[in-house]
Amino acid sequence: MAIDAPDLAESICKLPPLAGLTRVIAIDGPAGSGKTTLAEQLAAQLSGALVLNTDQLYPGWDGLADGAQRLVDDVLLPLSEGEVATVRPWDWNASREGEPRPIPACETLIVDGAGCGSRAAATFTSMIIWLDADPQLRKQRAIERDGEMFSPHWDRWAAQELELFAREQTRKRADLIILTDTDPPHSLR
Repeated sequence: MAIDAPDLAESICKLPPLAGLTRVIAIDGPAGSGKTTLAEQLAAQLSGALVLNTDQLYPGWDGLADGAQRLVDDVLLPLSEGEVATVRPWDWNASREGEPRPIPACETLIVDGAGCGSRAAATFTSMIIWLDADPQLRKQRAIERDGEMFSPHWDRWAAQELELFAREQTRKRADLIILTDTDPPHSLR
C-alpha cells in the first residue's frame, strides 16, 4: 500500500497524547531511510506540529545510544510532567554541545531520528513509524544529504544502529513499517 501523508496525518490526529498534553510520533529507522522527509510531510499536514530531529541530541559520532536517552530525559519526561523540554544541540563541526534551547509546547511533536523509538521513549510515544530501505541506497542518500562529513563515519554509525535496533527491537514494536526503496514507498502494516 502506498503511503499517503494526509491519510496518515488524519490517523495521527486521532491518537491520544502520552507525553502530558503532547502527542509524540517517533519516526525511527537507519540513516538514509527517509525519516526527515516523512517528518516534514507530516508536519505540513498537522497544524501546529513541531519536528525534532535527533541529530541535535546525539553527542557526536559515537553517541547514538546517549542521544536516545537524552530524548527521554530532556524532552519526553519534562513534556509528560508539564514542564519545559530542552535540547542541547550538538555542534557537529565543533564537536561540542551548544547552548540549551527550549522546545515550545505543541499538540504534536514529530521526533525524527535513529533511536527515537527506544523502549524508554515508547512510554511517551503515541505512534512509532519505522522506515527502512536497501543499505546501499540508504548510504547513497545519506552521503548525498550530508556530503562527505558523514562518509568517514558511516560504518561506525551503522554498527551503533545495528546494536541499538537489535537491543530495542524497534522494528518489531513499530505501529507502521514503511519501505522507502520502492516508488512510491509502501507500508507493511
